Amino acid sequence: MYALIYDEHQLDRPNKKVISIHKKRETAEAALKDRMKKLGRSVTDCNTRIVWVEKKIRSGDTVGPGEYETWRPGEAVPLGEMLADSD
Repeated sequence: MYALIYDEHQLDRPNKKVISIHKKRETAEAALKDRMKKLGRSVTDCNTRIVWVEKKIRSGDTVGPGEYETWRPGEAVPLGEMLADSD
């Protein structure tokens, strides 16, 4: 299942809080857009991202390294996500 997690990108805090869970990436993306709008911040400023989690989880749970992936196995990754941002 897809989850929105709170991720400050701090190595000393490897466990991430689950904000919400979703069966489809599309609904997770909609929830992320709603969160951005509610907070009045961009995606990088709201410290939230979408991940794929194999185990059963609920909002408020935490997930740690190795328990989530950026993309679901077999999911088509957009070309823009596969290229480096630098020149």
